[in-house]
Amino acid sequence: MAFPYIHNEERPLQIRRLLLTAGICYAIATVILAVGLGELAFHPARVPLNQRMSAIVIADRFGAVLEDASATASDGSRLQAWYARPTISNGNAVILIHGIGDNRQGMMGFAELFLSQGYAVLVPDSRAQGTSGGGFPTYGLEESKDVRNWFNWLEARQHPNCVFGMGESMGAAIVLQSVKTTPFCAVVAESPFASFRQISYVRVGQIFRSGEWLGQYALRPSVELAFVYARLTRGMKLTSASPEQSVVGSRIPILLIHGLADDNIPSQQSEMIRAHNPTDITLWEVPYAGHCGAVSAGPEEFDNRVLRWFSSHGRKLNEKLS
Repeated sequence: MAFPYIHNEERPLQIRRLLLTAGICYAIATVILAVGLGELAFHPARVPLNQRMSAIVIADRFGAVLEDASATASDGSRLQAWYARPTISNGNAVILIHGIGDNRQGMMGFAELFLSQGYAVLVPDSRAQGTSGGGFPTYGLEESKDVRNWFNWLEARQHPNCVFGMGESMGAAIVLQSVKTTPFCAVVAESPFASFRQISYVRVGQIFRSGEWLGQYALRPSVELAFVYARLTRGMKLTSASPEQSVVGSRIPILLIHGLADDNIPSQQSEMIRAHNPTDITLWEVPYAGHCGAVSAGPEEFDNRVLRWFSSHGRKLNEKLS
């Protein structure tokens, strides 16, 4: 079979056409992927609230009445929560923040632990999750303000000696971002991300079942364009969602917990956070524990460490008033 002869001067032209076509295809794919990533970030699963009776049983076990609580966010969104205070109270309270694609039900196991030790618990649905209002999650930008609203609610409702914060996964990132404005006595954060930009690179790699390098390098333009898309369509600068920057200069004692087998949010994320404030942050890395799995890897040690952390950073009523 004969092939047409291509003159030497035609080869550069064909190469340029191929490169131009490839560049156009890459640009189109980059924009499409960016829009998809942006919309995916703003539309997580909303898990229905269907285990109220189980929560009532947990509260009743400690002589507490499970109350519905609500607060109005700074943007007017209506936020919902459960509140319970045990009969035998130690005068302190804990705000428990769940992760993305979950609701307050997912934190009731921790609520049971704290109720058993005399802590009152406030367990909110984060915005756009559970039954709370809000059009979309903001990965800590608005949620950190919501935490301060709940702190104020507790202060008005209970006048606690101390208010502590605890979060899991994105809830951990939210709690860490709230320390800038919320005067917790201490916080516990398990499996947080260090910055939303950094974890976005990881997430893209997970979507395509590759390493972080895919989002960090090959698909970085899509990730960065997704941030621009978020800014243009929702007015949210998601690149500012950064627990590692929020802890800089904070004097609130922080216990970070991260499983070394976490393939969702790598443990290096917590190491990056601690590096920004090693004086006031303690990091407990748990061998063989997966994402938010420290309590499963060692239930007794987990409970003891968390309870000791809060009790060692509490204050008595006369200290609060002085």
